[in-house]
Amino acid sequence: MTPDQFNGAVLEWFDRHGRHDLPWQAEKTAYFTWISEVMLQQTQVKTVIPYFQRFVTRFPTVHDLAAAEQDEVLHLWTGLGYYARARNLHKTARIVSQELNGEFPQTVEGMEALPGIGRSTAGAIVSISTGRRAAILDGNVKRVLARFYAVEGWPGTPAVMKELWAWAERNTPQHRVGDYTQAMMDLGATLCTRSKPSCLLCPLQTHCQARTLNLTDRLPSPRPRKTLPVKHTMMLLIQNDAGETLLQQRPPSGIWGGLWSLPEVADLRDAASTLGLELDLAATEVLEPVRHTFSHYHLDITPARVVSKDPTNSVMEGLSALWYNVEQPANIGLAAPVKRLLERYAS
Repeated sequence: MTPDQFNGAVLEWFDRHGRHDLPWQAEKTAYFTWISEVMLQQTQVKTVIPYFQRFVTRFPTVHDLAAAEQDEVLHLWTGLGYYARARNLHKTARIVSQELNGEFPQTVEGMEALPGIGRSTAGAIVSISTGRRAAILDGNVKRVLARFYAVEGWPGTPAVMKELWAWAERNTPQHRVGDYTQAMMDLGATLCTRSKPSCLLCPLQTHCQARTLNLTDRLPSPRPRKTLPVKHTMMLLIQNDAGETLLQQRPPSGIWGGLWSLPEVADLRDAASTLGLELDLAATEVLEPVRHTFSHYHLDITPARVVSKDPTNSVMEGLSALWYNVEQPANIGLAAPVKRLLERYAS
């Protein structure tokens, strides 16, 4: 297929079967498109929709987001994961609001210069919000192109990525670029799915090499398997006489950066001296372990309920900490497993 035949078939299918009523399509502004595209990184549409709606209700403009405290931004992000996205979102909002007079760049290069925006996300924002020609290559588009052109090899390698970007650039039209961007994402999300793709409904089926060669179950090639290492930690549910649970804020970078979490210790005997609290360690209740999986390792968490005997409820000076009431929760960002532990054990 020529590029015009390719994008023409995709756009014709989109007009009939594509998604036209997603919340961020109501206003195809750079702000709405940017929020949605960042949320959609590593996350499915059905999960993102309620988060997006809550987010833009609270922060209807980039200036509102820029003026917010990071804790509130992380609080509204809690459960979406990959929290660096939220921190970068907040940083970008402040740059756009304070340094760019509230106007987002209108080029891919300009968008890429902002925190947390890569080439594909920049292309999606520019093409949808401005109509300017810009290619994208998110996970859905990689899958469509890898199958259509029978591109062997894991798309995470530079050589395969280079080839897929070349196909993406070749087929991106000069007109209706925003619709084409959405169409390719829809095609991968609804028809050209990872397993059991609906090839008979696909507008590209007659020229798809993976279908012709019976390779749809093998392409795109999966990431080479590796055994994830396992790390261990103990998280303390330290409760005071008011039934509140002690939380500490994590450093701004790294895993769960900026989020609030339960205190972690390697040895229970170190807890009192580390936190500057008087604890009843003899009455410690070790609870059922839970596993949280990151992209590069498993974290096995052993929760332990500990009672504070300190009548002042004051932790060691210099620690960023607070007493959290699950019945009247503060608007703070919580790591997903911490939120689950609080819901399960701190009520």
